[in-house]
Amino acid sequence: MLITLEGIDGSGKSTLHMELQELLADLDPVFTREPGATWVGESVRRAIAEHIDPVTEATLFVADHAAHIAKIIRPALADGKLVISDRYSDSRYAYQAVTLQGVIPKPEEWLRAMHNGWSIVPDKTFLCVLPIDAALARLKPSNEREHFERRDILEKVQDNYLEFARADPFRFIIVDAMKEKDEIAIFVADSIRQILRSSLSHRRL
Repeated sequence: MLITLEGIDGSGKSTLHMELQELLADLDPVFTREPGATWVGESVRRAIAEHIDPVTEATLFVADHAAHIAKIIRPALADGKLVISDRYSDSRYAYQAVTLQGVIPKPEEWLRAMHNGWSIVPDKTFLCVLPIDAALARLKPSNEREHFERRDILEKVQDNYLEFARADPFRFIIVDAMKEKDEIAIFVADSIRQILRSSLSHRRL
């Protein structure tokens, strides 16, 4: 089973990812992330740091996703493992659809077409949502932020995420990222356990 954690920068999803490693240790999940789970992620980080053009940046993110699936996710799922990823393909559709606006026509459609046929759709996605002001307050000072972390970008990205959730309410679970981190972690961990129990019950039928 593939579980993904999504949300804008400052939403606390990476902290949640770390908390789950302790709360779900008995399940022996594979914890992973995008970008950075493979060496391709280093190219992505370099592209971000060097402010490379949006098309190159987007295609590097897609390459990282492909390597991530090939090297980590598919083998883990084939072994029957629970996989929990900090960011996944929805990050691409939410973020790069914004950064590519005005660069190519219909950027979200273009991005989804690039993933069609080989990417794996998550079984469940926990989407951490919070006011933009609260997210910005958690980030580094404005002169140290990545270009993704501007207010105008984050507003559009969160709108995209919420639209994805409205379009696929079965897959997405909205998480109130303003709650205490321990409360969030326990809620998500309990939800994952329930999802696993439900999946096992259906297999027995």
